[in-house]
Amino acid sequence: MIKATYKKYNLNFKTPSGTSRGILKIKETWFFILKDNGRVGIGETGLFRGLSIDDVDHYENKLKWVCNHIDLGLELLRKQLYEFPSIQFGLEQAFLSLKSESSFELFPSSFTRGKKSIPINGLIWMGNKSFMKNQIQEKLKSGFSCLKMKIGALNFDAEMELLKEIRKEFSSNEIELRVDANGAFNPKNALEKLHRLSALEIHSIEQPIQQGQVQEMAELCSKTPLPIALDEELIGVFSSEQKKKLIATIAPQYIILKPSLIGGFAVSEEWINLAQQNNCGWWITSALESNVGLNAIAQFTYTLQSNLPQGLGTGGLFTNNFTSPLEVKNGTLQYDPLLNWNLNLL
Repeated sequence: MIKATYKKYNLNFKTPSGTSRGILKIKETWFFILKDNGRVGIGETGLFRGLSIDDVDHYENKLKWVCNHIDLGLELLRKQLYEFPSIQFGLEQAFLSLKSESSFELFPSSFTRGKKSIPINGLIWMGNKSFMKNQIQEKLKSGFSCLKMKIGALNFDAEMELLKEIRKEFSSNEIELRVDANGAFNPKNALEKLHRLSALEIHSIEQPIQQGQVQEMAELCSKTPLPIALDEELIGVFSSEQKKKLIATIAPQYIILKPSLIGGFAVSEEWINLAQQNNCGWWITSALESNVGLNAIAQFTYTLQSNLPQGLGTGGLFTNNFTSPLEVKNGTLQYDPLLNWNLNLL
């Protein structure tokens, strides 16, 4: 019989990290720990305050409820948890972990054997111009050929200048540039900004306007001079019918899947199938999980065999993350099976 418990853990940022939602100093996260006949399963419920649809006052009560009803099994629990995508994500991991040989190899592959790597983008955090410029230089030195820059915090002209400086030194054949507006643009001037960005051969822009403006986003996607990727737009869309309608109505060029914010791996695959049916590209992104959640997302992502750089590899942002086999090298995420986990949760 499975025994389930949960545990809270605060991840501390090495440097307070700027987003369009403000400065982040800590990232609160939770873990399910399952035990059955000497086996242990662990899964991270990647709650993201202010962004997760399940950021509610009774969140911890829901974790308790799950632990008290763990005997229902994953599928029945999932049906009860459709409004709690981060908990679905954690449970899915925990059950996979419980079945695995090592608790941490959830999707055995050439990646977990250390034979293959996953190309990833280098993330440039918001801040003043010199801070962002230093990050860009560090990422380029580290071997990244795809950079993702968060925009919307500075004056747009200042952000354009930064992007122009990169383009002066590196062509689009050398460096792929992605930008993430986190909904910062106004629908009235968004198209004009997209035209300015397209002159710099930007690969794509994530969520140019705030989520929930479906008709405005659909119009932008039909007129845009550069590909638009939906991100926050997918959060809180639960039913299959809602998902189909959203993709068909907006007709985006890409969708971005954050498993901890949309309900885990099975839900991610549902979105991917819909995207492919609508000639829409996709990639996977982590959302400030610890190395436990990142490990699960990375292993899942490798099985999908995408050729695009993925949005993984944020584990180095925290001072108190768990030691794991995950390493970022030469613009890729790699898994060294000889490195051991150091997990002080159990």
